Amino acid sequence: MAKTDKKSAAPKLSTKLSTAAAPKGQAIDIGISADHRAAIAKGLNGLLADTFTLYLTTHNFHWNVTGPMFNALHNMFMDQYTELWNAVDPIAERVRALGYPAIGSFADFAKASSLPDAPVEPPKAKEMIRILVAGHEAVARTARALYPLVDEASDEPSADLLTQRLDIHEKTAWMLRSLLEE
Repeated sequence: MAKTDKKSAAPKLSTKLSTAAAPKGQAIDIGISADHRAAIAKGLNGLLADTFTLYLTTHNFHWNVTGPMFNALHNMFMDQYTELWNAVDPIAERVRALGYPAIGSFADFAKASSLPDAPVEPPKAKEMIRILVAGHEAVARTARALYPLVDEASDEPSADLLTQRLDIHEKTAWMLRSLLEE
């Protein structure tokens, strides 16, 4: 999704309003200021972009893995891309609950993601594992970078979502790293 020259560090979050305006209609009064809602929605859209990019890369590797670890990795990657696919909806719905549109185009994901796109040529199995470790670690950094803002705003639902995502990405990175040990 994102250009390969992008850094995988989580983007700095600003409390400035998102470029996308809150939808018109009934005012939102959920106990979180408009500025906080806008900044959190922007950060969650970044998490959404990272999650979808990692989903695509993992699914790509599921299709293209070869070698002696084929069966184990093919099945592991399927479990991982299924988990990532199931994660995008709650993230997008939290953005909507805050009153902002969830991004959803490849162009938007490419702009907002901190992860590089999958390699054009499928790499060898161990390189796939390294790429996925880096991807899960990057998504964890994105989630963790948003956490202080969410905590400041007393946005418990977003905090819960971030905590769940951190747990999944950190555990998955650990499990993948363990496959690289000699």
